Amino acid sequence: MNPRPPFLVASLLFASASATAQDAPPGPRPDDEADLMHLLARHGLHDLEDERWNVYGQLTWIQQLKPPFPARYTNLHGSTNSLLPTEEWGFTGTATLYLGLRLWKGGEAYVVPELISEHPFSQLRGLTGAIPDFELQKGGTDTPQLYRSRAFVKETIGLGGGRERLESNPMQLGTTSDRRRLVLVVGNFSILDFFDRVPFGIDPRQGLFSLAFLTYAAWDFASDARGYSWGGVAELDWDDWSVRFGRITPPEEPNQLQVDFRLWEYYGDQLEIEHRHRVWGLDGRARVLGFHNHEFMGRFDDAVAAFEADPQKNATTCTGFNYGSQNSTAPDLCWARRPNDKVGVGFYLEQYVAPDIGVFLRGMWADGQTEVDAYTSADRSASAGALARGAAWGRPADVAGLGLNASFLSAAHAEYLRLGGIDGFIGDGAISPAPEETIDVFYSVNLLAALWLSGDYQHIVNPAMNAARGPVEVFGARLHAEF
Repeated sequence: MNPRPPFLVASLLFASASATAQDAPPGPRPDDEADLMHLLARHGLHDLEDERWNVYGQLTWIQQLKPPFPARYTNLHGSTNSLLPTEEWGFTGTATLYLGLRLWKGGEAYVVPELISEHPFSQLRGLTGAIPDFELQKGGTDTPQLYRSRAFVKETIGLGGGRERLESNPMQLGTTSDRRRLVLVVGNFSILDFFDRVPFGIDPRQGLFSLAFLTYAAWDFASDARGYSWGGVAELDWDDWSVRFGRITPPEEPNQLQVDFRLWEYYGDQLEIEHRHRVWGLDGRARVLGFHNHEFMGRFDDAVAAFEADPQKNATTCTGFNYGSQNSTAPDLCWARRPNDKVGVGFYLEQYVAPDIGVFLRGMWADGQTEVDAYTSADRSASAGALARGAAWGRPADVAGLGLNASFLSAAHAEYLRLGGIDGFIGDGAISPAPEETIDVFYSVNLLAALWLSGDYQHIVNPAMNAARGPVEVFGARLHAEF
């Protein structure tokens, strides 16, 4: 059955066809700045150079089709995490309002309510980094849900080094700041607001569709089931260098909505170092990111050892939190959960090769000993891609892109899946281990000042790291509006 857009989200999207343009967070924008902030500024009612407040918003609809694909088996022995090999339609619809307010000199507050409805393929099971729509959240429904995605306070402390202009944007008040500065953030946010920021300033809602390119697929950053956390971030910007550290809350149970606020006991830490450079007069940047999670989660080898010592400790007998497998011959992570650590390190490189064309490269290694607690099931990941704005062919507000990603399993993770275990996303009941590989290509056409229509194609090899299944094709379309 083809899921139909819920009335509220659909009506908001199509009503936005006459909306005006804005500086998306951040993205391509026509020359005739016509968003609310700029319209007010042109009439002398708002100061973009020194904003006391701002308001931005976006609406996005993504519709996708997965035709039937070959699979030697599906949900073997009562396992539950296979991507179904039948035809499926899926969608996400989001509406977001970004509200910013200056509290005092250097102090800012942001609140971001969001509305989402979704219908994922196979209840969001059976894929690792290759989840084809990055907007999908665990536990979402067809019925639109309103929630607070962000509510945080930011303090900027100037340290000299000259002055630079910070443009008005969602979650950024227009102002002038020292180039050398310390920025402190406390509250509720996505860690991706501050770490591993999007390539070339192209808003993901105007970029590649696949979750594989939102960030490192192997970065299991601590967050709730929607991808948001509570905590704090400190960032030091010093000329061409930036150093960031953040500590954020994990979920109480893996991949669930409730978070554990005991940051002194369970936490996700990340440290990132960034350098900005110019090569042949073109901008680029390089980053290194390391993370350390200390969370209540299970180790794969502990789950296997518990099952081998006592076959009654299987996937069907656990009375605690589990993912509902009916495979009585398989180990289960619920028998192995205790305080555990997960660590990883990644690198990122982006480089413009022409004024409106850039390439990027990401890679991450994580230890792969513990279950996915918040993000994807990948233990290692590598991706590369190219993004371009359409100025070269006379369409400056259009965007095009190509991305390739590969996700990998650790030996311990593969053995757990081979025995029939499942985790938060994958587990077919058996496995022929192989890298899960994704190709994603899209083109986004600017229809009106604030409206884009995109087409997308994805090819996924070895879904859920299993060579016994696939390949999978995904066809998608996206309507995106800004105001």
